Amino acid sequence: MTASRRQLLHGLAALPALGAAGPAPKGFITARDGRLSLDGKPYRFVGANLWYGAWLGSEGPSGDRARLARELDRLKALGVTNLRVLGAGERSPAKAAVAPTVQETPGVYDEALLRGLDTLLAELALRDMKAVIYLNNFWDWSGGMPAYLNWAGDGPWFQAGDPNHPWPEYADYSARFYGDAKANALFRRYLRALVGRRNSVTGKAYRDDPTIMAWQLANEPRPGGSEAFGLANLPAYYRWIADTSAIIKTLDPRHLVCTGSEGAVGCLEREACVVEAHRPATIDYVTLHVWPNNWGWIDARNQPKTYAAGEARCRDYVARHIALAKGLNKPLVIEEFGLARDGRAFAPGSATTDKDRFYRAIHDLALADMKAGGPVAGTNFWAWNGEGRAQHRDAWFAEGDRAFVGDPPQEEQGLYGVFDTDASTLAVIRAHADAVRGLV
Repeated sequence: MTASRRQLLHGLAALPALGAAGPAPKGFITARDGRLSLDGKPYRFVGANLWYGAWLGSEGPSGDRARLARELDRLKALGVTNLRVLGAGERSPAKAAVAPTVQETPGVYDEALLRGLDTLLAELALRDMKAVIYLNNFWDWSGGMPAYLNWAGDGPWFQAGDPNHPWPEYADYSARFYGDAKANALFRRYLRALVGRRNSVTGKAYRDDPTIMAWQLANEPRPGGSEAFGLANLPAYYRWIADTSAIIKTLDPRHLVCTGSEGAVGCLEREACVVEAHRPATIDYVTLHVWPNNWGWIDARNQPKTYAAGEARCRDYVARHIALAKGLNKPLVIEEFGLARDGRAFAPGSATTDKDRFYRAIHDLALADMKAGGPVAGTNFWAWNGEGRAQHRDAWFAEGDRAFVGDPPQEEQGLYGVFDTDASTLAVIRAHADAVRGLV
């Protein structure tokens, strides 16, 4: 055992026992006996993904605080009370990537963007909404693990989708991050800075802010892409999850911590991997993503004929992860799910027949488990576009664009996101929110 890891475990041992009995601080979400709770009552929610919230809240060139307020008001009116947001960003060499970023160079932070996150949290608190903040990214659209590897000199770097490096080369490369000590030292420096931050708007330390529901280690961390590399990398992957979550708990014992995992699809198709990744006591709940188009279960260009079989696979996937969460005695959040618009269109006003059907399917599964007293605590659809619109005819993001949408730069703007004019999809979300709110 290294000296640094011994010190980490010693610090964690000095904390009150995780899950120990005793009153929870008012307003903080807690996880115990396989359920999420808030002030002594079950916490169940309908949520959305809004990765760009801090960007809108910024006083810098990406900022639009008036739009941020409008978007949050729209979401609150729909019954959305929980947002999953990006709390990091590193300069990425990828052609389609977020700009500006929190770290243009290692250890040099864009204070305007960080104040944007402060503003977002302050605005959420005014609306009695909660945030899940992810601290890293397996994918290069926000920099993430490949950016840290690049800074650490662990190369050669190449971007996702590079035809000269076909899948799963990218996933194997990004997953080298877990075992790279230099890359992790850079990441942990930022992690400590953010978790230890004091909000410039409210004056409240992040660790004392009940608006934050959870810190998330990364967006969709995977042990690798190929079976050979991934299996060999599992020890480093598990160790990274345990060590990183322990660091966060040492810095901030009040807030929940989760992985950001997709489930078995992102874990070498092995349910045992999901269990081990979520086993540490410092991981409070299980996460799940459901992407039938991306996984080849539903053909986006032939959805009417492939939908039924794909939905059946999704239902089975969710059911199997509910069982895994029960076995771990931990709550489950379906924190990403989405489907393309009919005909793989991108524009607001294009048909969403299959998408609405898919949303209802996921919502029905979640609601049924909630009614049965199961581990499902909530859902976050991917993602909220709101009044954002693609700025170019091909619908691709370009550096300098400021009309952010929920679809990240690696995807066409409008592919999966929900626009403020998508009346039928909004009705589906509102109906589910009403049903969840009506649970005793």
